[in-house]
Amino acid sequence: MVIENYKKIRQSIDEACEKCGRNKEDVLLLAVSKTKPLSDIEELITIGVKDFGENKVQELVKKKEEVSTPVNFHLIGHLQTNKVKQVIGKACLIHSVDSFHLAEKIEAEAAKEDIIVNILIEVNVAEEESKFGLTVDDALPLVQEISEKCPHIRIQGLMTIAPFVDDPEENRPVFRRLRQLSLDIKSKKIDNVSMNVLSMGMTNDFIVAIEEGATIVRVGTAIFGERNYAIS
Repeated sequence: MVIENYKKIRQSIDEACEKCGRNKEDVLLLAVSKTKPLSDIEELITIGVKDFGENKVQELVKKKEEVSTPVNFHLIGHLQTNKVKQVIGKACLIHSVDSFHLAEKIEAEAAKEDIIVNILIEVNVAEEESKFGLTVDDALPLVQEISEKCPHIRIQGLMTIAPFVDDPEENRPVFRRLRQLSLDIKSKKIDNVSMNVLSMGMTNDFIVAIEEGATIVRVGTAIFGERNYAIS
């Protein structure tokens, strides 16, 4: 069932790309496996899926250690500074950096390991109080500060979590604004910063996100079913 669900979503992505004149290879389907068993990941690996999203550092690290084949684990949940040491070198991309304090901690741990850490800046475009992320206005100053002071960090782009809405069209302005922000930042030509990644769109609104330029869509429920939050 998980394989069948994944293929359906991938087909929807490919069709959306074709309709809006985009290359389907330019959109990554990130299978959000948080709270789901390793067996679900192993099942998707059999059809060549290599990118999985986790919310919690502990769960990401455990699955990375236990998975039978090396795959890419993305950290998409909020990252606390006291968990940075555990995730450095384990996550291929940290989607959720929203403060210089956090970036500073990532820089310190990356320097110790002498590695480069790839991150996205999380922007709370809709300015929902319940969500993490910077305001649109605060994004560029943070990007510039990280570029100047954190040589072991590479900013690859931006991420947002749009509001949960019944009509996906309501989120189009959110996605459009994030893409415009990425273009504005790209035009500054800042060292160690590329704006090649736009992580936006989830199960209920990924088609609209693709139409507005998403390069990563984060889909969990439509692939794995409802999440079991009883798992810690």
